[in-house]
Amino acid sequence: MTQRRTVLITAALACLTGAHSMAHAQSWPTKPITLLVSYPPGGGADIMARLIAPKLGEALGQPIVIENRPGGSGQLAASAVTRAPADGYTLLFDASSYAVTPALFPNSPYKGGKAFRTVAVTALFPNVVLVNPTLKARSVAELIALAKAKPDALAFASSGNGSAQHLAGVLFEQSAKVEMMHVPYKGGGPALNDVLGGQVPVFFGNVASTLQHIQSGKLRPLAVSGRTRSSALPDVPTGAQAGVPGFEIYEWNGLFAPAGTPDAVVDKLSKAVQNALQTQEVKERIAALGGEPFSGTTEESAKFVADELQRMGKLIKEHSVTVE
Repeated sequence: MTQRRTVLITAALACLTGAHSMAHAQSWPTKPITLLVSYPPGGGADIMARLIAPKLGEALGQPIVIENRPGGSGQLAASAVTRAPADGYTLLFDASSYAVTPALFPNSPYKGGKAFRTVAVTALFPNVVLVNPTLKARSVAELIALAKAKPDALAFASSGNGSAQHLAGVLFEQSAKVEMMHVPYKGGGPALNDVLGGQVPVFFGNVASTLQHIQSGKLRPLAVSGRTRSSALPDVPTGAQAGVPGFEIYEWNGLFAPAGTPDAVVDKLSKAVQNALQTQEVKERIAALGGEPFSGTTEESAKFVADELQRMGKLIKEHSVTVE
């Protein structure tokens, strides 16, 4: 076979493959889409999934069936999605643990993000530096002074080793150049209860789960970990504004498809998500939860997730964070 004929055949096959992919994308979806949520009903990931699912169903012309598969820091749901066909009918809706689990569990089904394609990041939720009002710290500067006066004595609670609250605390220590005592709990509820009760003075929670306690005066907010102030807490400075540059960390949610899902299907899904995030109902709900919609393309979402994987992996390694 001549080189010219080989090139022509290769080109023809590429055209056929492209035509088949385009035809598949135009007809997709033709049946319901299953959305596996990696956390239990009622949690942040579940709330966001159920908020945008009806909008996606309307845009795509097929119902979105939500299934909660909690367990293993998201690994149960992730494992199920990696075993599903890469056809866009089985998707993963995950939380910011997506960027953490690969570093904590090297053999996890996430495989450093390579097992999935990022479809869209839906929203960002900053953490809040919170203290029990009995603690004599009315600003981040005063909190840092207390921490430096007695290294490893000032304690902060979290829902467990490697959790969002734990890593926010670790980043705060790194950014503020202080050493604090980490007190891990088996869940965010027990951790928050002990902070409210005064047993542990500091907590790095999200706005949604702590706003009612802030408004009632049971918790004092000192700073938010976002790049900009939270619309739910407009009087609370960012970490940078409070004198702690580098303290920027979010809890976030994203939609993922198995690796190998066709570009056209991913693009169609991504546009449906972006349209859902622009509706007034969705924007108002996210704002009420203390977050902001992620306004970005598939490529921008993928870059955000890749950067988070690298950043969280580095933070975990540098500070020897383990789940034990």
